Amino acid sequence: MKSNLFTLLLAVFMSVSCQPKAQTYTIETSLGNIKVKLFENTPLHKENFEKLVAGQFYDSVVFHRIIPRFMIQTGNGATKTASAGERPSGDGDLGYTVPAEFVPENFHKKGALAAARTGDHVNPEKRSSCSQFYIVQGRTYSDEELDALENQMHQTFSEFQRGIYKTLGGTPFLDGNYTVFGEVTEGLDVVDKIASVPTGPGDWPLSDIRILRIVKN
Repeated sequence: MKSNLFTLLLAVFMSVSCQPKAQTYTIETSLGNIKVKLFENTPLHKENFEKLVAGQFYDSVVFHRIIPRFMIQTGNGATKTASAGERPSGDGDLGYTVPAEFVPENFHKKGALAAARTGDHVNPEKRSSCSQFYIVQGRTYSDEELDALENQMHQTFSEFQRGIYKTLGGTPFLDGNYTVFGEVTEGLDVVDKIASVPTGPGDWPLSDIRILRIVKN
């Protein structure tokens, strides 16, 4: 019996130890560092993000769209050389999109890392921008608000999701419409700090908050 138990425990240990370690990156910004974990269940977005980081695409881009209690957005390559407060023309993308990867367990809680995209009228497949992403700040929701969203969106939030949206918060109305491909593991306070920066027309921050670089951990 003891031998069988030891064999079982060893098998469990080997199974756990052989699992691939989740890839993490540190987004170094002018207001502090944000550590994110990429999800294995969105491989196309994970691979694309890793490729852009390896090519230093994100170095010096600014957070160009900031909406408190909603999200902070970055990844416009055209902002790399923009001066403070300047809004360059174009979205700075690289000429391709990434197929949507909607996974029910990846939802828009506070700290969710998700891909931006163009609207449904020009992008009915909800394909993601190759470079622009946002990090959710969001807000907390009541059961009544979540019930109303379920009716409006024709979908059901799990009890786990409801618990997160009622305590940590997020943007539940984005679920199933934008690909969530990672989450913040450290630095939610930095997300809050960036989200509090004053903005002007088009939610453009009045002072630059730049990504200095993104480092693979």
